[in-house]
Amino acid sequence: MAMHTSFLTHAKGRYLWIAVLVAILSSLAFIFDEPTEPPNGGTPLGYTLGTIGAIMILWLAYLGRRKRNFVKGWGTTVGWVSAHVYLGCALLVIATLHTGFQFGWNIHTLAYVLMVCVILSGIFGVVAYRTYPGARNELKKTKSLDDIFLQVEEVDAQLLRMASDAPEDIRNILNSAIERTVVGGGFLDQVRARDNSVVELNGRVESNKQQQRALDYLLGRARELQGDQLKLLHDIIRIFNTRKRLLSIIRDDIRMHAVTSVWLLFHIPITFALIASLIAHVFAVFVYW
Repeated sequence: MAMHTSFLTHAKGRYLWIAVLVAILSSLAFIFDEPTEPPNGGTPLGYTLGTIGAIMILWLAYLGRRKRNFVKGWGTTVGWVSAHVYLGCALLVIATLHTGFQFGWNIHTLAYVLMVCVILSGIFGVVAYRTYPGARNELKKTKSLDDIFLQVEEVDAQLLRMASDAPEDIRNILNSAIERTVVGGGFLDQVRARDNSVVELNGRVESNKQQQRALDYLLGRARELQGDQLKLLHDIIRIFNTRKRLLSIIRDDIRMHAVTSVWLLFHIPITFALIASLIAHVFAVFVYW
């Protein structure tokens, strides 16, 4: 079974049950602990949970590398991903109990905050990598993004040929809509699937997001034409809607690709920052406490 559809239930949820057991045992230990001071990372239980948490952070970071560099004989890629997901969630419980809910403006809290960021971004990554590949394939069917761009070019050429027999205003708005269509753009535009397309209409440049302004104009003109001109316009509108749909597919595909890219740009560096802050945290504990 494919990784993106099975890692959550890998080995009948083995790592889910391990994570639940670890979280429950840690919680029970915290509840029944009787420290001589308020719960914090410096009590015997705090040291124990902290040690377990530190080991898990390093191990999970290694799992993140391992699942991208799979070596036969070291388990399956699906298993590594399953462990990474569920034990990462268990780590959130362990680390929170380790702090004893004592937070401040210091390196210890910074390490905790970075860990939470890594875990939450990891959960987002799981959702993205689980849903986006299938969604992108569903959008494009059997075609590549280049194939769809080529389809748009062919539709544009067809529309321009048809426009040569249409009234001048329809010809002008089709030319303007095609020439001023914007796909992609800056990184934020890609992540948000922002459409900065415009169209010139009656001497004014107006927003043509999702090609809707040009389409509205064409639909309005359909109420004014008759005979062969009306039939031609109906054909133009039908093909223009095809163009609109293709552009929407392209933007959605670019958006999903951009989101997964920005996730990697965030998750991996923040993981290294977490490891650095963890080392500083441990050093500060043993030197100053």
